[in-house]
Amino acid sequence: MISQRFLFIVTLVLGTAACGGKSGDSAVEYSVSAQKNYDKGLKELDNKDWIAASKYFGFIKSRFPYSKYAVLAELRLADAEFGAEQYLEAIDSYRLFIKFHPTHEMVANGYSTFRIGEAYYKQLSGDFWLFPPSYEKDQSATEDAATELKTFLDKYPDSPYRPRAKEILVNVGKRLADHEWYVARYYWDRGKPMGTVIRLRRLLERYRGVGYDEEALWLLGRAYVAVAMNDRARGVWQELVDKFPKGSRAGDARSALGGLRPAAKQ
Repeated sequence: MISQRFLFIVTLVLGTAACGGKSGDSAVEYSVSAQKNYDKGLKELDNKDWIAASKYFGFIKSRFPYSKYAVLAELRLADAEFGAEQYLEAIDSYRLFIKFHPTHEMVANGYSTFRIGEAYYKQLSGDFWLFPPSYEKDQSATEDAATELKTFLDKYPDSPYRPRAKEILVNVGKRLADHEWYVARYYWDRGKPMGTVIRLRRLLERYRGVGYDEEALWLLGRAYVAVAMNDRARGVWQELVDKFPKGSRAGDARSALGGLRPAAKQ
C-alpha cells in the first residue's frame, strides 16, 4: 500500500511551484545524527523548500524512531504540509500529533490546535472578479474555522498564539457577518421581512463590532415594523440612538421613533 507520506511527497513535487515554494530535485545531504537532520529540516522550512524539509523529517522518523526528534519530525512534517498549502492533510497530521502526544510541549502550549484553526482559515477562498463574492457562497468552511479558533482560545488561555488567533477570528467573523448581511438584504429586497429579522438578529447576536451594528439595527427596526412588531422596533431603534448618537442613522431612528405607533392592545 502506498503510504500517505509518499503521496504527500508526490503532491509536493507536482504542486510546489504553483503554491510559492521551491521546486526542483530538492537534493538533500543527510547527517549522522537526528539533531543535525532536524536542524537541516528546520532550515528548509525557513527556506520554504517543503520537499527537502519533508525528506529530512521523514529520514529522522525512519532512522531514529526512538529519538525525541522523531516526535518533533512528525510535527514538522505537518508544518511542511501546511506550508505547501496541503491544508486538509496538515489538519489530519496535527490532529494525530495531538492524539498520540497529548502532553508534548507543542500540544500543551496550544501550537498544534492553533495551526488546525489557521489551516481551516487558509482554505477560505478569496474574491475573484469572475466569480460571485465570497459572502454569497456557502460558509461551512468559514464556520469550521471559527469553531476551531474559538476552541483554541477557550482551551489555551495562556498560549502565545492567542493574539494571532484573535486576529484571524476577527477576519473570520467579518466574513460571516458579511454573509448574514447579504442574506438579510436579500430577504428584505424580496419583500420577506421575517427572513430579514432572523438573519439580522443572528448577525447582532454573533458578530457585534465588525462594522454592521448601526445599519443592522436600523434595518432590523424597519423589518420589525413590517411584521407588526412595533415594540421590538422601538427597542432596537432606541438602542441605535443610545449607542450611535452621532451616527449616520441616528437621525433616521429618532424620526422613526417619533412616528412609531404603540402596538395595539389585545
